Amino acid sequence: MIPVLTLTDSPDPEAEAAIEAGLSRFNEEQAGYWDRRPLAVLVANPDTHEVIGGLLGRTSLGLLFIDVFFITDQLRGQGIGTRIIQQAEEEARRRGCCASVLYTISFQAPRFYERHGYRVLGRVDCHPPGTSRIYMTKDL
Repeated sequence: MIPVLTLTDSPDPEAEAAIEAGLSRFNEEQAGYWDRRPLAVLVANPDTHEVIGGLLGRTSLGLLFIDVFFITDQLRGQGIGTRIIQQAEEEARRRGCCASVLYTISFQAPRFYERHGYRVLGRVDCHPPGTSRIYMTKDL
C-alpha cells in the first residue's frame, strides 16, 4: 500500500479525530494509561454571561498544558489573570500534575508568567523580526 498524502489548512473533524485517537492509543500503550482531560477557566460578563476571556488547556500524563490565555485590556492589572492561573494550577494539582508547560510570544506575557513562578526553557525566533516564542515551565 502506498499512502496518499494530503496537505490542507482545513482538515475535517473525522480526520482530526482519527489522528488524535491513534496518538491516544499509542500513548496509552506506552504509558499504561491515558488521562488527557480538557481544562478551562472562563471569564464571563456578569450581565450577559458572554465569555470574554480565560484560559484553555489540558492535563495529560502529569502535566498541565496552558494552550491559550487571554483577558481583555479592561481586566488587566486587577488580579484576574492571577486568579485564573491559580485556579488552573490548583485543578492540575488535584488531577495529579507535577508541572505546567506553556509557550508565550515575547510581545505577550512572559513577565506575567515569570511573576507566577514560570521559568524559561527556551526561545525560538519567529516573525516579525525581533520576536520569539518563549517556552516556559513551572513545578507544581
